[in-house]
Amino acid sequence: MGLEHLDRSSLLVSGWDESGAASSFTRSFKPGHTLYGKRRAYQRKSGFVNFEGVCSGDVLVFEPQAGCMLPDYLPLVVRSEGFHQIALKTSVGSLSPRTNWKALAQYEFLLPSLSEQRRIADLLWSFERTARAKATALEAARHAELVALAELYDEPGWPVQRVGEAGEVQLGLMRSPKVHAGADMRPYLRVANVGDDELFLDDVLEMNFDAAAFAKYALRPKDVLLNEGQSLEYVGRAAMYRGEIEDCCFQKTLLRFRAGDEVLPEFALGWFRRCQRLGAFARVAKRTTSMAHLPAGLLSAQPIPVPPLSIQQRVVERLEAARELRTNLAEDLTQTRNLMQRTLNVLLQGPGASSDTATAAGVDCSA
Repeated sequence: MGLEHLDRSSLLVSGWDESGAASSFTRSFKPGHTLYGKRRAYQRKSGFVNFEGVCSGDVLVFEPQAGCMLPDYLPLVVRSEGFHQIALKTSVGSLSPRTNWKALAQYEFLLPSLSEQRRIADLLWSFERTARAKATALEAARHAELVALAELYDEPGWPVQRVGEAGEVQLGLMRSPKVHAGADMRPYLRVANVGDDELFLDDVLEMNFDAAAFAKYALRPKDVLLNEGQSLEYVGRAAMYRGEIEDCCFQKTLLRFRAGDEVLPEFALGWFRRCQRLGAFARVAKRTTSMAHLPAGLLSAQPIPVPPLSIQQRVVERLEAARELRTNLAEDLTQTRNLMQRTLNVLLQGPGASSDTATAAGVDCSA
């Protein structure tokens, strides 16, 4: 089991690799242990395991001391804000910072009685069960949406145009030293900001777009953005800009599609998502050693159905219903996870704990 199998959003580890590809892993773990990813601690990767296996050297294995700490209470300590801050402060390295066991072993925390640990663990694991049920419902909604994308566009006899005929395709501005600073610094979106039908806006950078560049690369509501350069699996991944950031532009790693009069932007977005999901973009993309590229000319040459606007509107309404279900479930799951983390931080720092302290190293109960 490697770092990729630890999920920051879940208390329970449920993934592993049975291929034998990681045969160099020698650190063992058993049911009841808690695993913690010591590399890139800011990712908060940890989890409780109920199976036996071996793991990467970048994963620390914690075992609670019998009679002192309950096995299902330990992952709560590791997930607490206090533990996270210690891990961040003791991480060393620039590209791939790592914390170390000696530093984490000195972490001290209030240790409740076993009965209080049981009460807290039962509450927080009930959050976990609820979140996992909601995550299952979300996956079902995502699958239903993908089925809709495949079926709603599968109509013979629709007129077909090239993407470049149905709208305008524009590659973003190249990032270079001359635009790192200037009098017209503006926010811009890049590959890291564009997911599948969603924009990630918690890390938006700026560069200089003068008047001419702003006129060319500014985004308008309902512009569709596609990943121009990505891994083969994700090349062409598309999302719609809906005016979330004022005076926002886009970088060369993205393509902008601006629909013409004969195509609804939402209809085009659904088609692009379908193409990406079914591998159509991956099949035509230009490949390098580690990347795939979908140049503007190549995207412009791809086919897109252009039925009458009334038919497009019916397709869009069906897709919007599926999208609304998926986004509502995603928001509900996020709220549950956030409430769980806030509750965890309050309970593990609040009243009810004993005045004893314990260290992360084996949990010393003699204090």
